[in-house]
Amino acid sequence: MAAVKLATVWLGGCSGCHMSFLDMDEWLIELASRADLVYSPIADVKEFPPGVDICLVEGAVANEDNRHLARVLRERSRVVIAFGDCAVTGNVTALRNPLGVALEVLQLAYLRPHEEHARIPDDRTVVPVLLDRVMPLHAVVPVDYYLPGCPPPAERIRQLLSDLLDGRRPEQTADRISFG
Repeated sequence: MAAVKLATVWLGGCSGCHMSFLDMDEWLIELASRADLVYSPIADVKEFPPGVDICLVEGAVANEDNRHLARVLRERSRVVIAFGDCAVTGNVTALRNPLGVALEVLQLAYLRPHEEHARIPDDRTVVPVLLDRVMPLHAVVPVDYYLPGCPPPAERIRQLLSDLLDGRRPEQTADRISFG
């Protein structure tokens, strides 16, 4: 039997969900025997591959690069999981939304009246093109499962992955999320 192709993605967020993923400790060894990690910030893979079975997506959609990657991963993944509160609701990442549209946020961050040569960086490698509003993952692409928490506890990550790997389909909908 071929191993399941597993991906984890980090969009706009703090990386706490990936830290919680690593907190599964010894179970990671069992997971490695059942799944191949084909894309992740933990692995140095540059392009999201086709044929992914399960994709955990941490973080909100905050910029053009995030939105593009969200669309690609949805296209190439059988199961997409909104992984953590930023992916589920926008959470901390969306705190910039009340500050205004992208240009207003950049002006607040980079332009100071007392700095004579202040400017907004125009190099996309420094600051990606921000969206006017930060959005949860499901506002951009369909999501199959939600794993809330900031970050979700390692045991809940393990349980959802175990269920999916064992062929069980946890019953979750957007209006009935298990916070257990």
